[in-house]
Amino acid sequence: MTLLAATRKIIHVDMDAFYASVEQRDDPALRGRPVVVAWRGPRSVVCAASYEARAFGVRSAMPAVRAERLCPDAVFVAPDFARYRSVSQQVRAIFLRYAETVEPLSLDEAYLDVTRPLRALPSATAIAQAIRAEIRAETGLTASAGVAPNKFLAKIASEWRKPDGLFVIRPAMVESFLEPLAVARLPGVGKVMERKLHALGIERVGDLRAQDRALLENRFGRWGLRLHELSKGIDDSPVSADRPNLQISAEDTFETDLPLDALDAPITRLAQKVWSAYRREPGRIARTIVLKLKTAEFRTLTRSQTSAQPPGSADDLARRAAGLRTRVGLPVSTRYRLVGVGVCGFIDGDTAQAELFAAPAPDT
Repeated sequence: MTLLAATRKIIHVDMDAFYASVEQRDDPALRGRPVVVAWRGPRSVVCAASYEARAFGVRSAMPAVRAERLCPDAVFVAPDFARYRSVSQQVRAIFLRYAETVEPLSLDEAYLDVTRPLRALPSATAIAQAIRAEIRAETGLTASAGVAPNKFLAKIASEWRKPDGLFVIRPAMVESFLEPLAVARLPGVGKVMERKLHALGIERVGDLRAQDRALLENRFGRWGLRLHELSKGIDDSPVSADRPNLQISAEDTFETDLPLDALDAPITRLAQKVWSAYRREPGRIARTIVLKLKTAEFRTLTRSQTSAQPPGSADDLARRAAGLRTRVGLPVSTRYRLVGVGVCGFIDGDTAQAELFAAPAPDT
């Protein structure tokens, strides 16, 4: 499917500073103040920050101690995920009044396919406006929304006029809208890929679009072709209400930082958790094992290995995850505050049977 042939109408709705906004709604004394949703302490990280706190540079996933330094007057509130889930269910019920297919991404955001809406409104824009109005009326919270012909454009659009905004990318404006954007705005382009693209003189989406497809494929494989499609606004991925987990994982933050060779027990414990969850998804075979580490300085590392032979037991998963420590490459003196174990790269059982005797894929 090409962009011109696309007829879908996709909305991405993203609640504004969700956890912090729920706290401010429920406690009037917090309104207008810089609120940080996090446990206090040297090992805590920020779950969410109100826009008043964001003005000081506070962001989600930031160490709480750094947030406190940036905003000494911040009000720290311990997270209450049961309450946030309850509000999220309210919001999702509103989505389902307008769209049969809703794909939640987290408690505070979702995609809706309104190509065939449940309510007779004149446009996807009108639907997005109605949804935002109902969220405000029923929850007292605000949401931003993006409307576009596909998912990745809708997500970019929802960020365009935050907070409490609505932005529409119509099919005729897709390429002109994308052209001046930094390549980092494309999904999947992190800091490493951004540096690689910049090294090739590719800084804007328009630069990427101008590149030869064969050159991008030669340099980045299938991901290069995907990048070229995104630069043209092409994304045929469906909105899926039953989107399977892309990764099954578990992680643990230690009370005291540990050296790499002291992680056998926590890796084994996490592998057992992951294996139990993995066994609950019959018919899906994981080909990639992931080890995640976070140093005492909050540097995050991931090491993974992809193989045609999936893990056969919790012990096998633990052994292979622990083995990835040999590829960390940091000094022996390095201490770690967090470890995680995960499996991903899922294929279905039939495909796995067909590939049973294939050569192992290279490590990633």
